[in-house]
Amino acid sequence: MKKIILGLGSNRSFNSLSPVQLLDAACEELMKIVSEPCFSSIYTSKAMYVTDQEDFYNMACTGFVADDEDPYDFLEKIHKIENKYGRDRTKEIRFGPRSLDIDIESFGDFVSSDPVLTLPHPRVKERAFVLIPLLELFSDCAEDLQRKEFSNALAELENTDEVQLYRRRNPSL
Repeated sequence: MKKIILGLGSNRSFNSLSPVQLLDAACEELMKIVSEPCFSSIYTSKAMYVTDQEDFYNMACTGFVADDEDPYDFLEKIHKIENKYGRDRTKEIRFGPRSLDIDIESFGDFVSSDPVLTLPHPRVKERAFVLIPLLELFSDCAEDLQRKEFSNALAELENTDEVQLYRRRNPSL
């Protein structure tokens, strides 16, 4: 089995579902394609890069996929989940508002600089809204060597206090 790390975010409603409800729905979908999923609490954060938009709701997921799972095929599955919940990449501004964003932060030991799928995710260490939920998961759900690396990256960031706990982990997930 390959260990995967995902970051999830939302700051726009879709079909009367709030961003938090969209994250919950995405977790339900991920439970169908990820083995032994573990989901973090939900956090709020200010938008990065394009700051004139609503705050984001963010969380992380760790789990496993089969050894023979192709990362590009997995990315396609992720895109189908995003599309199901209102994401249309052709109509959005890069780093702008979106109903659902699921980033693959890492996929086993797969390394790629392909513009379609760059792994490990090149900006994970500059994003407190990813690091804080991940560190929660690493302490609660997994023994992970990346914990120290991510803890050190988080310690280097400013404005980490802008990432606030919104809702503790949903015990039903």
